[in-house]
Amino acid sequence: MTPIMKLIKHEEFGGERPLYCEHDLRLEDVTIHLGESAIKETYNIEAERCRFEGKYVFWECRGFRITDCLFVESSRSSLWYSSDVVMRGCRVEAPKMFRRMRNIDMKDCVFTKAEETLWDCDGVRIEDCRVENADYLGMHTNDVYINRYHQEGNYSFQYSRNVEIHDALLNSKDALWESENVSIYDSEINGEYLGWYAKNLKLVRCHITGEQPLCYCENLVMEDCTMGADCNLAFEYSTIHATINGPVHSIKNPTSGSILVRGTVGEIIIDANQKAPADCTIQVVPPPDLSSFFLTSL
Repeated sequence: MTPIMKLIKHEEFGGERPLYCEHDLRLEDVTIHLGESAIKETYNIEAERCRFEGKYVFWECRGFRITDCLFVESSRSSLWYSSDVVMRGCRVEAPKMFRRMRNIDMKDCVFTKAEETLWDCDGVRIEDCRVENADYLGMHTNDVYINRYHQEGNYSFQYSRNVEIHDALLNSKDALWESENVSIYDSEINGEYLGWYAKNLKLVRCHITGEQPLCYCENLVMEDCTMGADCNLAFEYSTIHATINGPVHSIKNPTSGSILVRGTVGEIIIDANQKAPADCTIQVVPPPDLSSFFLTSL
């Protein structure tokens, strides 16, 4: 049986815990002023076109939906220790959102100050979102699905597990360090030292830029990827199976596996520091000649 929702509309609240332990509540055009823990320990809450100014708004909450709402900078740390949240069309200007949460579903949201956001969470779905100033986003967060996503911010998804990303632009130095079981498709990743110490990282039709990418990886897979001119000293001490289309600046001491480059390699460095089993095969072949195809098509 669907519960009857109590409606609060066009009202303002502030101070300490004004809506503490409420349930089956719908908020429309409500403002939460400075204070703490306004909607703590609640369940079955809906908030639409609301403005949040205070800290720690949704703590220990279960089953809530936030639509077309604004979290201003002073509302930092507003979503912690909660579960089953749906966010649609929100603007978040505050840092440190989402800690130790389960089942987060976000779509059409913008985060302008996303430092230390999305830590220690499980079960995350993100679509059509943009995050900025997102240093250390997604640390220790598992079971993540992302589609149509733009991120500006370094050190993202470190120590994360079971992450799948599609159609994304990540401008993120030191992304995916010590991550495990991450797959990224049809995306662009820009930043130095990508994926160091990652396990089971898979990149499909991705473009990568930045110095010394993908070193110390275990079971790295790359399918039909391209690499920027600054991708030097790639794959050091990594076990790898890769097909790369186009030029590669330099490859250094991969440990095992195979690398096929359909293009050129500026330098292949295999020296006395290579680690056992030291049996990675590197094959460089010319890129396919498509001129005859285009002539036939004409």
